[in-house]
Amino acid sequence: MSEHDNSRREALKSGLTLSAFAATAGLPFWSKLAFAAGEELVPFTDMPADFTAPPVAPGAIHYLDSRAITSFYTPNEDFYIIQHYNQPTVDAASYRLKLTGMVDKPMELSLADIKARPKMEIDAGFECGGNSERLFQGLIGNARWGGTSLGALLREAGVQSGGIEVVFFGHDRGPETIRDINVEQSFGRSMHISDAMLDDVMLAYEMNGEALPLYHGAPLRLLVPGWYGVANVKWLGQIHVQDTRFMGRFMARDYVTLQKTVVGGEERWEERSVTRIQLKSSIVRVPKAGNGHNVMGFVLNDGTPLRAVEVSIDGGPWQAATIDPASTKYSWKLFNYTWNNATPGEHTLVSRAVDVNGKVQLTPDAMPEKPTRWENYAQFPRKVTIS
Repeated sequence: MSEHDNSRREALKSGLTLSAFAATAGLPFWSKLAFAAGEELVPFTDMPADFTAPPVAPGAIHYLDSRAITSFYTPNEDFYIIQHYNQPTVDAASYRLKLTGMVDKPMELSLADIKARPKMEIDAGFECGGNSERLFQGLIGNARWGGTSLGALLREAGVQSGGIEVVFFGHDRGPETIRDINVEQSFGRSMHISDAMLDDVMLAYEMNGEALPLYHGAPLRLLVPGWYGVANVKWLGQIHVQDTRFMGRFMARDYVTLQKTVVGGEERWEERSVTRIQLKSSIVRVPKAGNGHNVMGFVLNDGTPLRAVEVSIDGGPWQAATIDPASTKYSWKLFNYTWNNATPGEHTLVSRAVDVNGKVQLTPDAMPEKPTRWENYAQFPRKVTIS
């Protein structure tokens, strides 16, 4: 771990505000995230003037007012919340994680057992698979996660030949009706063994230097950097290895993208589970200071390095934005573009991200034909009026 990473972690643990940490750590980009003296927010004319984020409440969805992103790490109380069944309270003292199925050594681990294993930490940001312009990209967050390696645990258990699918079950449960048959199911997601074995996948018990909060899956959750939030199973209770694909609701019927694709020269409709984050950027805030404006936003993707983030004003040429140097492989990448000499009137602003492989964030017109609401990664034009 670098000295820079250690500094950020210690700041979180010591309770420093992020704005104070920006000053002490000498990170000039961070200082741009908080409103400076004399800065004022230019309202977006494409969103309601009374738009606000809802308070955190049991059983409710929570999302950010993305205009209020002012720090690299999203405070735990502001990180978005989605749940599909209940939000169970799991007693940490009696908690047990079961590892079952096609392994040589089935396990049942207490939270203390898990914490006694080698610890890893990673910055990872992600969004809900259904995040979109409808909530002005508010189903999003970025945090410092602490836990232990999933791959190391699976290797210790000894995955048997033919064990190709790893299934993760949460303690959250709810009713399902399938062809008039009523059953109760636990939330469940799965991935191929090759994905589960990746070095960065962890069993997380810390969030921003604190014990994992209740609504974020306490006492233990799965953390799969570079994947949409649905993959990061909360209130994790069981890991099961099997030789066939898992076909629960959230793999086979929900969080399934339906889109038209070309297969061997023929147009086909493809269904696939929502997994890795598609390349995406969005402008979320435009503060004014003097005669200049800062166009600010975020990028999320699957961890592929970026080549550039660019901003266009009123359909003009793409101009390079500055990416936060604190960004890491799987964190969100906050960016800033200085817009000078803006003329009075309404303007349209849009950003796009480009990765090192030359992949460019798509325009809405270039998006695949897709009737489902999952994976909304098109360029998102924003409108402001300069007085």
